[in-house]
Amino acid sequence: MLTLYTSDHGIVRALAKGARKVTSRKAGHLQPFTHITVQLAKGRDLLIITQVETINAFLPLHDDLMKTGYAAYIIELLLRFSYEEEGANPSIFRLVVETLDRLEKEADAWLPVRYYEMRLLDAVGFRPQMFECANCGREILAEDQYFSFTAGGVICPRCGEGLPNLARISLETLKYLRHFQRSSYKDASRARPSPEIQKEAETLMQGYFTYLLERELNTPGFLKRVRS
Repeated sequence: MLTLYTSDHGIVRALAKGARKVTSRKAGHLQPFTHITVQLAKGRDLLIITQVETINAFLPLHDDLMKTGYAAYIIELLLRFSYEEEGANPSIFRLVVETLDRLEKEADAWLPVRYYEMRLLDAVGFRPQMFECANCGREILAEDQYFSFTAGGVICPRCGEGLPNLARISLETLKYLRHFQRSSYKDASRARPSPEIQKEAETLMQGYFTYLLERELNTPGFLKRVRS
């Protein structure tokens, strides 16, 4: 039984008969993180995979443990924010394929992953408010701010002094996240954040996802263990 994310129907669950056999022609095409074309037939209770071909196997993602971890993170986020009854979302499908391609080709995964996070939040309706205070609506000025997971955005220092459960966000980190939110990947790829900014942005995004999903993701812990 496989879970597929498709451009035409969103999440689809289908049965790949005989795929575990050594002689199966399907098995090599049905690996994780693989972009495929697939033909499905209606069975009595389930969809059946009748034919499958690989468009891009993204082989480097399978050969490097860190790349495997980041690819798994991309897919875990996708599945956490997707539901079978939602149907097709071609923009999300395209975003996932483009992100896997960037992970395959680029040495540093930080930028592809952060860009994916911001764009996925846009697509699923949780775009964080980065330009006005999520509490009072005032324009955010060029200074360090707070971030509220509950309000879904940046909180100005004036409001932040009296509100609980806020995370600090530096001016530099805010600039980069704003940039990713409104720029093409080509423009975003010019970003050169320091290691400190990279860590702050990653921690902030993980906190926001944990709040939205009401649980921690599995893959960040795996990536942390691989790094250490």
